Amino acid sequence: MIRTSKTLAAVLLIVALIIVMVECSPVGSPLDGTQWKLIGWTLSSLSPFDFKITAKFADGQMSGTSGVNTYGGPYKTGPGNAFSVGTLASTEMAGPERAMRAEGAYMTLLAQAKSYKIADGKLTLYDKGANESLIFEAASK
Repeated sequence: MIRTSKTLAAVLLIVALIIVMVECSPVGSPLDGTQWKLIGWTLSSLSPFDFKITAKFADGQMSGTSGVNTYGGPYKTGPGNAFSVGTLASTEMAGPERAMRAEGAYMTLLAQAKSYKIADGKLTLYDKGANESLIFEAASK
């Protein structure tokens, strides 16, 4: 009887540990596994269609092309559709002046993004004032 009680207690302890591990494990972001192409932004002087600007999300990392260079680094989503990027690294190639301006603007708007929404095949990033800043459409993988 004592041996059965110890075995049962051990099994219950293992089950409890598994439940705690599952509950505490990080849940992936709804953005993980998605790819996007920029189709709109708050800049009126440059069209995003004139540049290759993309965003890919996987395992808490964001990467893509920013007009001339490629970039990558961490991002986070949180409650209430909160969004933020960490320090992003980028290649440092030079390009045409307009493309470099577009790239600088994109990286600035991306760094200022505070929330996001996915709807109708689009990803929209919003600034701290809840204004649309970057609008992407789903890209083929």
